[in-house]
Amino acid sequence: MKYLLPIRDLAILTLLFVSCKKTQEPWVELIQHESLKGWEVKNGTAEYQLKNGVVIGTTKFGSANTFLCTQEHYDNFILEFEVWVDSTINSGVQFRSNSLASYQNGRVHGYQAEIDPSDRAWSGGIYEEGKRGWLYNLEEHPEGRAAFKNGAWNHYRIEAIDNHLAIWVNHINTANLEDTETASGFIGLQVHSIADETQAGRQIKWKNIRIITNQPDEYITPTTAALIKP
Repeated sequence: MKYLLPIRDLAILTLLFVSCKKTQEPWVELIQHESLKGWEVKNGTAEYQLKNGVVIGTTKFGSANTFLCTQEHYDNFILEFEVWVDSTINSGVQFRSNSLASYQNGRVHGYQAEIDPSDRAWSGGIYEEGKRGWLYNLEEHPEGRAAFKNGAWNHYRIEAIDNHLAIWVNHINTANLEDTETASGFIGLQVHSIADETQAGRQIKWKNIRIITNQPDEYITPTTAALIKP
């Protein structure tokens, strides 16, 4: 004997299904099949390796800032990743960034989510690489400065929706910026240049790099950090 649900119950189930489907974030992994296919190195000569899903960048004396960049460009998106960095070096992740022959012979430039394990502790701030410099530092944001943990994996979330850029480190909103400089560009993992040979061979690691590009405005997070409009 077939059992038929009343029309009212069917309607409720349909609504629940649609609701659940709506909340499923459409993440796309940027590192797939244990391959760096779709990525390319720009500017410097630091080395990158992929081991068990972890991208490992290693500092190299005499190299300029080096970036492992997506070949694809992104405009509106939500990006998440985890990062571990040697506490003696600085790094960052570029977003909406570009490398153009017409601009300083291809120098990478654009927004950067700062990774700063120093005592300054501006991790999660927004720096514009190759152009204006600091757009959102954490000088007056003590809660944000305390978010990053040295010697541990740190979770980052970057939301870039139209002119609004926001960053979270370990679920604390560290940057909240409105800016119109760049609407689209690649994502790049930075191995920073080093000042002396003793810093050669230091590592920075990234894993679980994923992105939402399909209607990312539906999955935005409320901001708590002060809004800055340069």
